[in-house]
Amino acid sequence: MKRPTRVEHFRWLGDKRKQYVYDLDQIDNEQVIEELIESEKYLVFSPDTLPEARNRGYRHKKI
Repeated sequence: MKRPTRVEHFRWLGDKRKQYVYDLDQIDNEQVIEELIESEKYLVFSPDTLPEARNRGYRHKKI
């Protein structure tokens, strides 16, 4: 998947509505990410790691 322009430098993308975090390197269903970007209810992490996302209460969701 080509990463959306707004998050092209990040690997982990969080969904504020559901508290899920998605790995942009392993996305099969691009439609989910496109909808999330359009909703503007997403979050990126610094450092850009899964442990940081989990530290903020997000759960890894594979799609």
